[in-house]
Amino acid sequence: MTYTDVLENARACLGDTCKACPICNGVACRNRIPGPGAKGVGDTAIRNYNKWADIRLNMDTICEGGAPDTTCQLFGRTFRYPFFAGPVGAVNLHYSEAYNDMTYNDVLVRSCAAGGIAAFTGDGTDPNVMTQATQAIAAAGGCGVPTIKPWDMDTIRAKMEQARQSGCFAVAMDIDAAGLPFLKDRNPPAGSKSVEQLGQIARMLDKPFIVKGVMTVKGALKAQQAGAAAVVVSNHGGRVLDQCPATAEVLPEIVAALQGSGTAVLVDGGIRTGTDVFKALALGAKGVLIARPFVTAVYGGGEEGVRLYIQKLGAELADAMQMCGARTLTQITPDMVRICG
Repeated sequence: MTYTDVLENARACLGDTCKACPICNGVACRNRIPGPGAKGVGDTAIRNYNKWADIRLNMDTICEGGAPDTTCQLFGRTFRYPFFAGPVGAVNLHYSEAYNDMTYNDVLVRSCAAGGIAAFTGDGTDPNVMTQATQAIAAAGGCGVPTIKPWDMDTIRAKMEQARQSGCFAVAMDIDAAGLPFLKDRNPPAGSKSVEQLGQIARMLDKPFIVKGVMTVKGALKAQQAGAAAVVVSNHGGRVLDQCPATAEVLPEIVAALQGSGTAVLVDGGIRTGTDVFKALALGAKGVLIARPFVTAVYGGGEEGVRLYIQKLGAELADAMQMCGARTLTQITPDMVRICG
């Protein structure tokens, strides 16, 4: 099987919401929700993709040769690559019934762990989404990051306990999910959290706490104040706010604001290739999350599909490093890219 075969197979079982496009740029699915699309006219998801394309690589092969080292250290763990599968929940609603959250996470978490990376898992109104995700992480020896929605505090505590039992190495909250319709008007209230509330959540487990959904310097500093070990620069793939900046546009200023703080910066949104991963690292990210293409990989090839996508990304990243003169991830610097848009 090749990655092209994976895409072809996925098209046959993804239903009518996701087209498994050769270029996953948010255009064909722009406002399909349920489905993988974005909110409103779909501008934010498309902008995410396009802004990475506006960044060019500065080739420099007058340097020391040898195979590049793509390994990444995060929270005391070593990963083969600096990219991770992003969280996706309710796959049978948004994609098709070929998988449910239990079978999807079973394949994704296990395959990512075997490939030397980790998967962030999703959450949803159905309690089984978190239950099945944390069970998959436990089965993979804790190599995964449960990502909890900003529910009311009692619900968060219960889900944090599930995360603890999974043995996960870190736990995340996608705070930007406050904009999702199913969180609005709940009783008890769910959604946005104050710095104080976020701090309480960060202290619920003795594990690194990741705040996903930061798009401003102000938000990054508030997450740091709350005790976040890392933030993910993310606009939720454009699914919660139309006309939002692309993550590539705000990443450098957030990196600068958190420089030396000990809070790591990750990023997602429109990252599709190993070359995009290189660009994100050059702008200062510690690592990246990629969501939709991993769904395609699972639906189109199961474990082998995930393995092929990881290998594709890894080879592209290594090639970019070699051609730009970076032997290690720490040697990837801002002068290795040029922002043209």
